[in-house]
Order: sequence, then C-alpha cells, then structure tokens
Amino acid sequence: MLPVNFGLLAIHIGALAAFVPAFFSWSGLAAGLVLWWLTGAFGIALCFHRTLTHRSLVMWKPLEYFSALAGTLALQGDPIEWVATHRLHHAHADRTGDPHDAHRGMWWTHIDWLYKPNDARPSDEEIARNAPDLYAQPFYRFLLDRALLLQVVLALVLFAAGGISWVVWGVFVRLVFVYHVTWFVNSAAHRFGYRTYKTTDLSTNCWWVALLTWGEGWHNNHHAFPFSARHGLRWFEFDPTWLQIKILGALRIVRNAKLPTTVMMERAKVRGV
Repeated sequence: MLPVNFGLLAIHIGALAAFVPAFFSWSGLAAGLVLWWLTGAFGIALCFHRTLTHRSLVMWKPLEYFSALAGTLALQGDPIEWVATHRLHHAHADRTGDPHDAHRGMWWTHIDWLYKPNDARPSDEEIARNAPDLYAQPFYRFLLDRALLLQVVLALVLFAAGGISWVVWGVFVRLVFVYHVTWFVNSAAHRFGYRTYKTTDLSTNCWWVALLTWGEGWHNNHHAFPFSARHGLRWFEFDPTWLQIKILGALRIVRNAKLPTTVMMERAKVRGV
C-alpha cells in the first residue's frame, strides 16, 4: 500500500481537478453528494463509529456489512483498524496513548498524527486485540488492507457510468471533503465550542462540525456517554445520524439503540449549564 503521506497528497492533488471546468458536471456533483452520504454519514458516522466502535445499537447483519463496506470506501482504513484506533482514543482521551492527543496542537489532531511518527498508533497486534469482536468475523478480516483496491473498483464503476467528472467528484473531491470533516471531530471538536458535561478530556460540542459530520460534532456529549446512539442530547443539537437511526428502527432493521438516562445526564452536567 502507498505511504499515507503520499496517498493523502495524491488525493488532494486529484481533488484540484474540480476547479477545471471540463471536469465538472451536475451529475458528477450529484454522484459525489450521494457518496458523501453513503460513505461519510452511513459508513463512518452510523456504522464505523456508533455501531461498530461503541455498540450503541444493533443492525440487521446484512445492513451492518453493507454499511461497513460503505465506510471502507471512505478510505480511512478498514473497519478493524478504524474501530481499534478509535477505541484507543477513548481509552486514553487527550492523554499519553491517545493517537490524536489534543494537547499536541490542532494541526497534530487534524492530520499530522496520521503520517508523522506516532507511537500511539496501534500495531497490527494491537489492532486485533482492541477490536476482537470484528477480527473474529471473516467479513471484516476480508476487508483488511483492501480499502485502496475497493476505491479503485469504485472509480472504475464511476468512470463507466458517468465519465471522468464522476471520478473527480465521486472519488477525489468526496474523499477530501469526508477526510477533513471527519478530522474536524478530532481537532476542532476538542478546541472550539462549549462543554455541557464533565469529562477528563478536552472534548467540546461544536455546532458547525456537527452540521458537517451528520451529528458527530456534539463531541463532549459523546465523550460523556460513549455508549449513546444519540449525540445531540439537547433540543437544539441537531443530530442527523440519530434521525437515521430512528427511521431504521421504525423499519425494524436496527434495534437496541442505547441512550443515557435523565439522571445520568443531570449528574454529569457542568455546574451552571
């Protein structure tokens, strides 16, 4: 697989093609938006994060596997690696051992932790140890190290369906956008915003990150109650992923969505909030 820094640079350079008029089409933009939702909202926020990492809900197994495949197409690593890394983040949030400790600066938490020397990033053995529930399933082991190959397959399908504009907007632009909004949860949502709950880390509730990430920016709420399927816990904290969960629950293809109790929330509140 290509080195992370080279791969990220190549993807960002590819996204610059969006500024070339010949590579624009409305259908390409539409393809990019659909894939933004499918890979970012459905794949990363709902599946990788709330379902697989924290087991905040239970999905119908075929839907879980489909959404995990969608998340893999976000090219942020396979599900086992993503989940193991995020579980380490919660185990050592903003302390030694956190792969993206916010005390090391915003640029570190946003992107540098991915490609600079970082002892807190898990080894292959630590990945398997921190995500044993996924490693035990053949489907997730199949996805190991296949994220790049699957992206190439997607690019070929998009080219066949809509030409080069679909590849530019559906792969490069979409990847860069989903990358940065996801990374804002690590960086901006540990620096900007407000804190409703007492936690031992620097997590914040950042409204604009929440809008970009389908509700993931209500990050202080999430660190206070990692098990919760709902991240926007106050009436004005819009959480589109929670709305998706409610719709899928009404269709009976997700169940057992966990929520903190009123007593739990009151006990954890910052005084005066």
